[in-house]
Amino acid sequence: MNKRSTFTGGIGFVMAAAGSAVGLGNLWRFPYLAAQYGGGIFLLVYIILLFTFGFAMLMTEISIGRKTKLSCIGAYKKLCSKFAFLGYLAWLVPLLILPYYAVIGGWVLKYTLVYLTGQGSAAASDTYFSAHISQTGSPIIMFLIFLIATAVVVALGVQKGIERISKILMPVLIVIAIGVSIYVLTLPDAVEGLKYYLIPDVSKFSFKTIAAAAGQLFFSLSIAMGIMVSYGSYVRDEVSLVKSVNQVELFDTLIALLSGLMIIPPVVIYSGAEATANKGPGLMFMALPKVFDSMPAGTFIGALFFILVLLAALTSSISILEATTSMLIDRWKLSRPKSVIILTIFSVVIGIAVSLGFGLWSDFTIGGMDLLTFFDYITNSVLMPIVTFFTCILIGWVVGTKGLEAEIQKNGEVFRRKLVMRVMVKYVTPVMMVLILIVYNLAQFGIINI
Repeated sequence: MNKRSTFTGGIGFVMAAAGSAVGLGNLWRFPYLAAQYGGGIFLLVYIILLFTFGFAMLMTEISIGRKTKLSCIGAYKKLCSKFAFLGYLAWLVPLLILPYYAVIGGWVLKYTLVYLTGQGSAAASDTYFSAHISQTGSPIIMFLIFLIATAVVVALGVQKGIERISKILMPVLIVIAIGVSIYVLTLPDAVEGLKYYLIPDVSKFSFKTIAAAAGQLFFSLSIAMGIMVSYGSYVRDEVSLVKSVNQVELFDTLIALLSGLMIIPPVVIYSGAEATANKGPGLMFMALPKVFDSMPAGTFIGALFFILVLLAALTSSISILEATTSMLIDRWKLSRPKSVIILTIFSVVIGIAVSLGFGLWSDFTIGGMDLLTFFDYITNSVLMPIVTFFTCILIGWVVGTKGLEAEIQKNGEVFRRKLVMRVMVKYVTPVMMVLILIVYNLAQFGIINI
């Protein structure tokens, strides 16, 4: 029987968990959603949900992992055999995310190399991004490099791979983010961009703002993916869960704030607020190179920025692969290297199909969506809310929250936000998930207007 790996201590866990939380969700997804949903008002809603909904689900999943010492499939089954299906649903989320996440990671790698080789001006052209992703060779090569780098780290294990790389990359990532953000504040008219990003405009508030912010938290905190259950199972009993979760929250908040600060104000300065709101997912790949091209020392700043995004994408992809690897090790007693090889082969097959969906297979769609958009929709708007809903039913109404509260307080810790966790898990979050599943999805397909 495989002996279960552990993090060496609290710092190792926090760096790994923060590395999972801080990724493309923060640096690619958060800024374009913030721009799309009104800047300051989205930021306010996001922060409120982070310290209520996000905190409750993060603490719940990590404590489930440490209490059971199992990955998601075994953990949910151990808590209640009738909820064994929930573990498989949670495992399915990262399994479907990793291939398209690695494709986007390959795009980031391409842009990083472009800026490092001094070709940043070329990336600023209107057709550069679409021309690159529609190719057959280059995007697939970049995707494979990114995926293999992820697989190597996970194959090395928890301490030698995940913990070691996270301890190095996370501090570097934060230093670069702070440096680029300070530079942005020195730009002419930076105040106008900051106003759009930081000052809430209540006229832009709607249910979609809440749903988008909650959906962003799934990615941002790695909730409902089995990741935090797996990472929790590696946490030693003497480590403070309260202190660790608080630190992960602070890391996530800091990087989310910095990512918006790095991207939104300069795009507002050079493109205007209305144009910024309409950029959508292409904000980072299509709008930012134009901004860098207009800046003094833009090639250098662009290189720093895409190195930052690449490091963040890598730490998150590591956590996504680890969640699925942990399940194979626990469920079928496979070795870590063999589990990583199986999952990497699966990701290669699906990832190549996703990449070709922008080129040779661009005519193939599912429900009018290309493969990347489809997988993103299924995981973020369907599976994650379902997993979260049933997790809340299991913990809030079947087994009760007291068992997890005891796990959290086992070292004599004071759990000051115990009531917040109870209320969010039992009442608020289940209702919010139902509304997202029904109302938000109907609105997305134009069936209703909200």
